[in-house]
Amino acid sequence: MKTVLGIGGTEDSVKALEHTLDRVAETGDSLTVAVVENPDSGVDADKVESRVRELIDEHEADADVVRLSGSPGSALVEYAERNDYDEIVLGGGETSAMGKIQMGRVAEFVLLNSHISVKLVR
Repeated sequence: MKTVLGIGGTEDSVKALEHTLDRVAETGDSLTVAVVENPDSGVDADKVESRVRELIDEHEADADVVRLSGSPGSALVEYAERNDYDEIVLGGGETSAMGKIQMGRVAEFVLLNSHISVKLVR
């Protein structure tokens, strides 16, 4: 399976990366990590990319890293569709006191606009 994971620096996206690196180690799937600038995270994209590369090294994984510019959700969807990925993986989604999933703007945009399967890791 050809997977692209979007990461913008939130703790949820880091957890999703760790989960996906573990899965890729078991399955041998192809992974590309797409670093996006997420204004909601408050973390600089250079720091995010550095952390991504550290985690890939720690997991001894084979994964590509790309930087996407522009609106994070639309850049990720466009990249995934243009490059024929099988799935997009995102971190996010907290459960409210009422038991409903609450997610950030980027995750919501990708879920609503992607023609590719989207996996939300919580």
